[in-house]
Amino acid sequence: MKARFWSITLLGLVLASFCSAETIRVAAAANLTFVLPRLDTAFRLGHPGTGVTTTFGSSGNLVSQIRQGAPYDVFLSADMAFPRKLIASGDADAGSLKPFVYGKLVLWTVNPAVPLSSVAEVVRNSKVVKLVIANPRTAPYGYAAQEAIARLGLMEVAVPKIVVAENIAQAAQFVSSGNADAGFVALALVLAPNVKDRGRYIEVPQDLYTPIAQGAVLTSRGAHKEAARAYLKFLFSAEARMTFRRFGYGLP
Repeated sequence: MKARFWSITLLGLVLASFCSAETIRVAAAANLTFVLPRLDTAFRLGHPGTGVTTTFGSSGNLVSQIRQGAPYDVFLSADMAFPRKLIASGDADAGSLKPFVYGKLVLWTVNPAVPLSSVAEVVRNSKVVKLVIANPRTAPYGYAAQEAIARLGLMEVAVPKIVVAENIAQAAQFVSSGNADAGFVALALVLAPNVKDRGRYIEVPQDLYTPIAQGAVLTSRGAHKEAARAYLKFLFSAEARMTFRRFGYGLP
């Protein structure tokens, strides 16, 4: 009888834990494609009752989804401007917005015939027929790439070569597959374990583009969730900062 009592009690506790489990929905810029799953796993280990689901895309497209009612709790942007747009429209919590990393832009190729002595040389090179960048209107890394090309005075040379990807992860796919001869991508993407030994890259000098401060913010939906606030706090923990650093990000 006693054994039966404890079995029923244990079953009740298990069912209660499932009922009380909460899932955080994160909308994240595509440059975080490889680093964030590691952080989500670490967060879940420290918060056993909380699940995390993450959707990646260009920051601008994710903003549109949130404004249209997509049920995200946390928005991790590739800049600070897109989160501020959500705050202005009443779709995010102003008090929660903070820069969590600084991104770095690189020029990457898997084509051994493309020299990488400088960004200007790559853009000018006749062997570079297709040069990929992410959409500058919706992807901050794409805007940074456009800015770098313009500051070098090479926009006229670059425009006939430019292929526009939907987001920075897709831009990296174009380079990796050989569908582009070279491309401006996030350093974090070329440092990912399954990519870092492919091709060659050079960092784009940081004086060629505005610093890429990436902002984390709670949406209006997430602002009322303790688990979402805990997730945001975790992104600034020593463990998370160490992981971000390994993927080449600068830290606030």
